[in-house]
Amino acid sequence: MEARLKRFLGQVVLRSATLKRLSHWYASRNTKPNPDWRRILSADRELWDKALKAAENGPRILIASSNGWELPALSLEGSLAAALTLRGANVHFLLCDELLPACQACIISFYPDQKQFARHGPSRDICKWCFKTGLAIYRPLGLPVHRYGDFISPQDRQNAAKISATLPLDEINQYTLDGIAVGEHAMAGALRFYARGTLENEPHAEPILRRYFRAALLATYAVRRLLASENFECAVFHHGIYVPQGLVGEACRRMKVRVVNECAAYRKTCFIFSHGDTYHHTLMNEPTTKWESIKWNPEIDAEIGDYLKSRWYGTRDWVFFQEKPVEDLNEIARQLGVDFSRPTIGMLTNVMWDAQLHYPANAFPGMLDWVLQTISYFSRRPDLQLLIRVHPAEILGVVPSRQPIVDEVKKAFPDLPKNVFIIPPESKASTYAAMQQCDAVIIYGTKTGVELTAMGIPVVAAGEAWIRNKGVTMDVSSASDYFRLLDGLPLRKRLEEATINRARKYAYHFFFRRMIPLEFMAPTGTRPIYQNRLSSLEELLPGRSRGLDVICDGILEGKDFIYPAEEYRNTPPVSTV
Repeated sequence: MEARLKRFLGQVVLRSATLKRLSHWYASRNTKPNPDWRRILSADRELWDKALKAAENGPRILIASSNGWELPALSLEGSLAAALTLRGANVHFLLCDELLPACQACIISFYPDQKQFARHGPSRDICKWCFKTGLAIYRPLGLPVHRYGDFISPQDRQNAAKISATLPLDEINQYTLDGIAVGEHAMAGALRFYARGTLENEPHAEPILRRYFRAALLATYAVRRLLASENFECAVFHHGIYVPQGLVGEACRRMKVRVVNECAAYRKTCFIFSHGDTYHHTLMNEPTTKWESIKWNPEIDAEIGDYLKSRWYGTRDWVFFQEKPVEDLNEIARQLGVDFSRPTIGMLTNVMWDAQLHYPANAFPGMLDWVLQTISYFSRRPDLQLLIRVHPAEILGVVPSRQPIVDEVKKAFPDLPKNVFIIPPESKASTYAAMQQCDAVIIYGTKTGVELTAMGIPVVAAGEAWIRNKGVTMDVSSASDYFRLLDGLPLRKRLEEATINRARKYAYHFFFRRMIPLEFMAPTGTRPIYQNRLSSLEELLPGRSRGLDVICDGILEGKDFIYPAEEYRNTPPVSTV
């Protein structure tokens, strides 16, 4: 009852611009800075002043946070700025100062009245709180804070308004500016706003897409002018896609400024950093030489095995989508009607809008086309069962999907083939327990492929999944290849021992080496998922945190963002230096 009342009151607030402004005003007055840089620096003022002086002529690093809405990201990136300064870098920040008419902070659940957003964007609510919050967090550090508006001329505003208003709608997605895919990022922003893989049948889609297009143009103008005025060696910012971060990355790459993207990882206290682009893209083509030479032993094998088992319950992760999963196979079979004594092929989906934006198309135009064609194929294979597990994040993610896979399947198949079974996103059925009963599992982009291959389960990678190109999956690059491979099912055997060992080695690399621990970023058990527990500036000095040293070396020297976990297994993450 209490939860329903909170949701109702939340919707009341969201539908009123006045109440939203009051809510933001209250939040801004009551949000405590995390970390409290004034307190931390007052205790270490001499150390910080010396570091600032020493860094004046150091390599210039731009932390392009861009918005103050992402409080956890600001918390991390502020610590990175301080750590880099302590290592001699001349660090600058970049924030949007209420310039952009749409951005990543905007999602449809916050704007149930789409007409309001189409007319005003975030200017009457989010913007009022976002910039002030970001500025308040960064200003105590005494580092330069650049504002988007400082690099935009009246002519820029006119150009952005004219182009975004007059370009034919069907040409926006393909629009480029001096090689920068402005339109593609605008479309990505709009799709994320709507939490859909397509804008079809959305009554306000056109004005909202044009709003994101104008924002993408303005971001591009501003970032290019900033980069031209400052000699930055590297730009660091979270995620690396959407508006404006996607445009920041594009502009930097075009202007030969190194890009580093970061994001919270899956394991608690850990983060993923990547060179050049978002990790969603770079992990797919990471050279296998980065992990093939890990000195393997029974202890490391047991460590990855224990962690993979913990993922069934989420006990060692920031976020978990299945509380108290049902592992009883008889109960799962009873609920679904599936017969696990018959050959069964598993299928794991991604969230529709997430798959559209994060994973490039491969054998199929998109994930929905893959799902529907696969169901059609299995309708002609009565000797096999197809068990589709819809991703629980469709309803439990930060941005719940407004294009459910189950609804899309029902449109195409009002009567589902008798040998096709769907585990809906709200089901408590354990994904792992169900997939263990399958002869093979077909995936699109899910990271679960990393786990299943490490369990010995054959995996078909139909999309650009991270486990692809690692020598442990059956990768397809065309629809004909895909269906030819399906013709060979069932396999009636698990992976060879050598393949399993290789898969477990990659799983260790993925979960323990690419996910870099920062011990001062502690889980909260709620949202935001982590909080900065930094208590002293000295905690950021070189040699105090191995994970932080790896990150700073990557930013300053271009070294790999790989934490050699196998070398530190029996030593504490923080040294006593």
